[in-house]
Amino acid sequence: MTEFKNDELYLEDFFDKLFFPDKHYSNIEFEDCQFSDCDFSASKFQNCRFINCAFERCNLSLVDFSNTKLFELKFLDSKLVGVDWTKAAWPVYHVDFELNFTRCILNDSSFFGLTLHELVFDECKLHDVDFREGDYTDSSMTYSDFKHSLFMRTKLQGVDFSDSTAYVIDVLENNVRKAKFSRYEALSLLESLGIELVD
Repeated sequence: MTEFKNDELYLEDFFDKLFFPDKHYSNIEFEDCQFSDCDFSASKFQNCRFINCAFERCNLSLVDFSNTKLFELKFLDSKLVGVDWTKAAWPVYHVDFELNFTRCILNDSSFFGLTLHELVFDECKLHDVDFREGDYTDSSMTYSDFKHSLFMRTKLQGVDFSDSTAYVIDVLENNVRKAKFSRYEALSLLESLGIELVD
C-alpha cells in the first residue's frame, strides 16, 4: 500500500508493516481494521474516526489525533509516547470509549481532564503521564508502572490498581472511593496524610 487517502473509508482491512511516519491525514474513517507492526510516529490524523480497531506492535509515538473520534480500540505491545489524548474528540454524552492498552509504553502522555470510564491499562509503562482533573471511574490500571505520573482532583473511584507500582496519589486531593490497591504499594497513600510508619 502506498499511503492512506483522505476522505476514504477503510472497512475490515488488515494493515501490516506500514511505514508512514510524520504524515498528515484528514477525514479518514477506519472501522473494524487491524494494524500490525506499523509506524505512524509523529503523524497527524485530523477529523478522522477509528472504530473497533486493533493496533499490535505499532509505533504511535507523538501521533496527533486532533478532533478524531476514538472508540473501542485495543493497543497491544505498542509504543504511544508523548501522545496528547486531549486533542481527540470525546463527545460529552459518552463516558466509556472502550480503550484498552496491554503491555504498551505511554510515557509523557496527557489524559488531562478527560472522562474515560472503564479505561484499561494492563502491564503498561506510564511514566510522567498527566491524569489530573480526569474521571477514570471503574477503570482497570493493573500491573503498570506510574512513576512520576500526576494525579490531582482526579476521580479514581472503583479503579483497580492491583499490582501496579510507583504511583503517588494524595487521598485528600483525589477521589479513591472503592479503589483497589496492592497491600504493600498502598502504604505510599499514607504519605499524603503525613503519617510515619515504623516497624
